[in-house]
Amino acid sequence: MRRTASRPAAVPDPVAAPAAPGGAPAAPARPAAPAPAAEQAPLRTEFAFELPRGYVDDAGVVHRTGSMRLATARDELVPLRDIRVQENPAYLSVVLLGRVITRLGTLHQVHDGIVENMFASDLAFLQDFYRQVNAEGHTRAGVTCPHCEQPFEVELGGSRLGES
Repeated sequence: MRRTASRPAAVPDPVAAPAAPGGAPAAPARPAAPAPAAEQAPLRTEFAFELPRGYVDDAGVVHRTGSMRLATARDELVPLRDIRVQENPAYLSVVLLGRVITRLGTLHQVHDGIVENMFASDLAFLQDFYRQVNAEGHTRAGVTCPHCEQPFEVELGGSRLGES
């Protein structure tokens, strides 16, 4: 003889939908369809720039316009193994910029050797540009006016890229 467990009496669910006419339980209510999300702009991974002075190549040609891509974790980790960076941590930005600058004027290739021969003002510009691009495009901070107490934003990196 097989024993079956007795079923407990049905307890009404306070969240369930009310019964349909005729006593049959109503179909469970479906959650409302999510509202269509606002169209998001595609992720921008490359950013154009113009150097304040420009890189002068061996032939004397000045290269001012270029582009930089977003950095990856690998871009920031690989230079740490470079012996030049281990001997001189200030060299990190040169190696890093050599990895993320994708175009500079009519040069066929951009590498750390090119970056290390740039003018100091152009290097400072590119360091600031790198920070802005990789910090979601800005270095702004919210502040409040001490006189009128109105909130507003200020650009921490200067009024133009490369200025401090």
